[in-house]
Amino acid sequence: MKTYRIEKYKKEFYEEWNNFLMLSKNSTFLFHRDYMEYHSDRFEDYSLLIYKDNKLIALLPANIKNNVLTSHEGLSYGGLLLPDKIPFSLVLEALETVLEYLSIKKIEKLIIKQVPKIYHQKLANELEYLLFILEAKLFRRDLSMTIKLDEVKAYSKLRNREIKKAIKHGLVFKETTNFKEFWTKILVPNLKTTFGVLPVHNLTEISSLNKSFPDNIRQFNVFDKGELLAGCTIFETGKVAHLQYIATNKLIKKGALDFLIDRLITDVYKEKLYFDFGISNENQGKNINLGLLNWKQSFGASGIVHDFYEIQVKNHPSLKNVML
Repeated sequence: MKTYRIEKYKKEFYEEWNNFLMLSKNSTFLFHRDYMEYHSDRFEDYSLLIYKDNKLIALLPANIKNNVLTSHEGLSYGGLLLPDKIPFSLVLEALETVLEYLSIKKIEKLIIKQVPKIYHQKLANELEYLLFILEAKLFRRDLSMTIKLDEVKAYSKLRNREIKKAIKHGLVFKETTNFKEFWTKILVPNLKTTFGVLPVHNLTEISSLNKSFPDNIRQFNVFDKGELLAGCTIFETGKVAHLQYIATNKLIKKGALDFLIDRLITDVYKEKLYFDFGISNENQGKNINLGLLNWKQSFGASGIVHDFYEIQVKNHPSLKNVML
């Protein structure tokens, strides 16, 4: 008889949690505890470890607020993290165990922001099927623009003109571990002026995270005679280079931003499978910033979706009838 148990994450599970991620087919460095805990003061962590016969078979990175468990409000995506060769029956039983545990704890809802398929190391859509069985509500869907890098990249005429302009001006592309100049001179001022917001990560946080994850968090800038014109911060995972932040000096038009993207696509990340520009959505996914979307599409990017589901914990008995 299979025996399942749930453990709520605490520091003594640090190594076991992180070691599991190395064998998971749908995890990224965002789930490493050193990344998750940079903003631990903003969220009440309620991450779960799922065991079968004392063997760890799944993780659920999560936080709790107002009696709702979310996987995870401080991360770009979440859900059940699974090992490489887990059979479907164990995925089903792991999720059932989680929901039964939440029911006992009087937690009524589980919110999951699905890990987009391009971030999977191997196919891991079992949870998507089980969300259907649970009659989970798809309450938000964001559109992210992505380039499949092993396909022919067809830039628009305008993009090609801007890149040629940058080359004519002799702009210089560099990688750096110093985030300060980009954050203080371009990124923060641009976000404040255009959207009235600040970046999710402040300068201290992004610099510290870069030290913890130097191969995953990288900064690239473009200069003209030593003057910073544009920059971007990339979050790099196994198959994907994700454009986390990007901004330019709006007063100087020398094609710096297009030159920056071209160098990333055709040189730095040419061996990756995907270059992900990120979403162009506003208003909880209901609207799209058309100018931003068109700019991404002009590099040859096309759409993938980021889905948000709400599960009613009380529906967990429906999982018992799946296997015949």
